[in-house]
Amino acid sequence: MKKIYSVEEYIEEHQNFGEALTLLRAIINSTDVGETVKWSAPVYTVNGKNVLGLGAFKKHFGIWFFNGVFLKDEHKLLVNAQENKTKALRQMRFKTIEDIDKNLVLLYVKEAIENQKLGKEIKPERTKKKTIIPEALKAILTSNNKLKLAFDNLSPYKQREYCEYIDIAKRETTKQTRLEKIIPMIIQGVGLHDKYKNC
Repeated sequence: MKKIYSVEEYIEEHQNFGEALTLLRAIINSTDVGETVKWSAPVYTVNGKNVLGLGAFKKHFGIWFFNGVFLKDEHKLLVNAQENKTKALRQMRFKTIEDIDKNLVLLYVKEAIENQKLGKEIKPERTKKKTIIPEALKAILTSNNKLKLAFDNLSPYKQREYCEYIDIAKRETTKQTRLEKIIPMIIQGVGLHDKYKNC
């Protein structure tokens, strides 16, 4: 699919729903949202935050509500695009222009804008990576208190870098060579790749 740079281009690209998309765009733009293009599709924002977007597919078109989970949806117009996967995103789908009830669409759009202004949003969960210390490194850390203290003082990211560096070595001799290389670096409190950063 070609990169889209404007809403007009997007509507042109989806001519089969062109009139309907133009109508939805007019309804949305009658509110105080900002219009932009992200991921080659029209997106509407409030204070720089994504609120909703337009989408067109083979057999349907509609509005994406980025935090649609907070909409009351009293008229049961919203669907979850991927059940058990999508937490916040909801779609309002249409098959023809006749399916569009302007007043209802505006009601949902205004509620989504208000929710954004109130700060209602689901933030993506950041999963913490667990650092698994390879046996060879663990043995040295256990027998060397100074090294263990220095390793514990490293950031989790730097600890993972060192662990992966040892872990990916296939041969025992390579693991040993790498261990000898990283011991002074750990004691200095530097990361494995620090010398390449800020070059």
